[in-house]
Amino acid sequence: MRDLNEKVVCKDGFSMSVQANEMAYCTPKIWDAEKYWSVEVGFPSSEEPLLTEWAEDKDNPTDTVYGYVPARTVELVCIKHQGVVSGKLPPGVIRFEPVDE
Repeated sequence: MRDLNEKVVCKDGFSMSVQANEMAYCTPKIWDAEKYWSVEVGFPSSEEPLLTEWAEDKDNPTDTVYGYVPARTVELVCIKHQGVVSGKLPPGVIRFEPVDE
């Protein structure tokens, strides 16, 4: 079995799993695509309204999977939470680094 992406952690402490492979809810549904248009997000550390639309279980926002989330939406979540400090995003999802103010 192939390795999954390491959990993404943002500068403000928000974290989430972001996966894209043949077993994930993503497009395209294959391993090692050059670019993914949608990805699977799982188990965010806190409720994130930008993701709610894709929640499998809207009553348990931190204990659920979010399928086929547009890559751009994941980028917006990362920007909202001040950029990514660790973890891995699938190809096609831009990794925004934190900006020191």
